[in-house]
Amino acid sequence: MRTWAIANQKGGVGKTTSSLCLARCLADQGRRVLLVDLDPHGSITRAFGVPVEPPPQGTHELFNGEPIDKLAHHSGYPHIDLIAAQPAMATLERRSATQPGLGLALRRALLDADDQYDYALLDCPPTLSLLLVNALAACDRLIVPTQADPLALHGLEGMLRTAAMVERSRSRPLARQILPTLFDRRTRTGQQTLEHMHTYPGVGVCPFPIPVDTRLRDAMSLASREHLYGRGMIAYEHALQWLLDTAPSEEEAA
Repeated sequence: MRTWAIANQKGGVGKTTSSLCLARCLADQGRRVLLVDLDPHGSITRAFGVPVEPPPQGTHELFNGEPIDKLAHHSGYPHIDLIAAQPAMATLERRSATQPGLGLALRRALLDADDQYDYALLDCPPTLSLLLVNALAACDRLIVPTQADPLALHGLEGMLRTAAMVERSRSRPLARQILPTLFDRRTRTGQQTLEHMHTYPGVGVCPFPIPVDTRLRDAMSLASREHLYGRGMIAYEHALQWLLDTAPSEEEAA
């Protein structure tokens, strides 16, 4: 199983949209996909219509040692299973001070489910937290959706610094790739921001930026079986193929 963390320490950059669209594109190719909602706000969980009350079993129980096969539920979209987010995930930070090894809980759980899925996509919270560190410790590669806007570069740079910090404690390299989002090719700032993304050493930049497309704003539609066609989804299909073509050697061997 290949594990991708979709993360950025800035919100509003298309992180959840990217997680949903990449999961759809993989599933449409017949790949078995596990979506893990690591954001306590639970945007992906809500998109799939999981009720808030009673709180579903999900990511919080994963950190209590429950196996993935007991927590993953079919999303309603073919080939995609979901592990739901819960507000109780916010309490994990306090537990980490007294519970050694909690930073590797997600990696251990995914290793135990290695033969159940082809891909695990981790939708991460937009903050430096135990949940984000868990995702970076567990993943084969980090995909950083980044709005093509100068202000978004600060979040990108913070995310890359965090990735470098976690990589030093891993036993294997952490591949990093930028996925430009909300790109408006008509604007000079968009073009300049896209050019600046290529200046970070050792970081790949997807050559298929995701354009501004109002059809990508409805998360419920992205999570449904509704057929979506437009320049945004076409760009995600191209972006996925680029990601598959540029898989790091460790991921290819997985």
